[in-house]
Amino acid sequence: MATIHYAPDGISVDAPEGQTLLAAALSAGVPHIRACGGNARCSTCRVVVLEGLEHVDPRNEREQSLAEWFGLPPSVRMACQTTTRGPVRVRRLALDQEDVQIISRLRAGKAAALGARLPVAILVADIRGFTEFSASLEPYDVIYVLNRYFEAMGRVVAAEGGFINNYMGDGLSALFGADGQPEAASRAVRAALGMLEATAQLAPYLVTSHGRAFDIGIGIHLDEVVVGPAGASDTKLVAAMGGAVDFACRVESANEEVGSRLLVSEPVYRAVADKVSVGRTARIAAKRGPADCALHEITALR
Repeated sequence: MATIHYAPDGISVDAPEGQTLLAAALSAGVPHIRACGGNARCSTCRVVVLEGLEHVDPRNEREQSLAEWFGLPPSVRMACQTTTRGPVRVRRLALDQEDVQIISRLRAGKAAALGARLPVAILVADIRGFTEFSASLEPYDVIYVLNRYFEAMGRVVAAEGGFINNYMGDGLSALFGADGQPEAASRAVRAALGMLEATAQLAPYLVTSHGRAFDIGIGIHLDEVVVGPAGASDTKLVAAMGGAVDFACRVESANEEVGSRLLVSEPVYRAVADKVSVGRTARIAAKRGPADCALHEITALR
């Protein structure tokens, strides 16, 4: 018999020789997800071995094939195929249906055929304190948490007619209006408030899985920029080029000084002033010239 401890459930079970981690979990009432029924097709039953990896039996042919396909490290195993010879502590990686979608999704995408100068709202978001948050995590967990966060942000952005055009470590930028559609500033602000709410909804999951959560800061600027596909032929993304992009990053970074979560530039504020509630006002030095630029904290939609 081998004792298996399942996190974050806090359940331990004694598994007979030859019983898989998945079968042992189900026998103990652990709600272990297995989208394909435990037939080594979907990988949603994957676990990370926190302790006792030396007691885990080698991967069989079916598991090895999946591991190579997904590029999984040795500590990440398929519970439906893995057996153990001694005590182990594992953590389920798929806790709900959103995790199933992330694990199962095949990546696909295409670049929009753009090449124009357009008024675009540029949204920049950055995770606060992600270096400290990720310091105690395994590399696999760091990437997985980022992917879950980016998935949530992408859904909110897409719902408002924008798209994420760049990822910068734990930051991202999104464009609204690059498709020529109107009300870019309003849609960007609605998306930003939705992103803050989605981050709050993600917090319980992060606390359950990793013992702590994080917050984000968002900055939005509206200006005319050049947009078009950029990158290698098979990896093109729609890029926004010009000083407006740098300024949007400066607007976002000002959140830390102001103590806010969402700041917008004066052009954005003028476009949405009658639709939002505002908090603090700040000023940052213009990159060129003596004038300061006003920034406005958006707290809610009216």
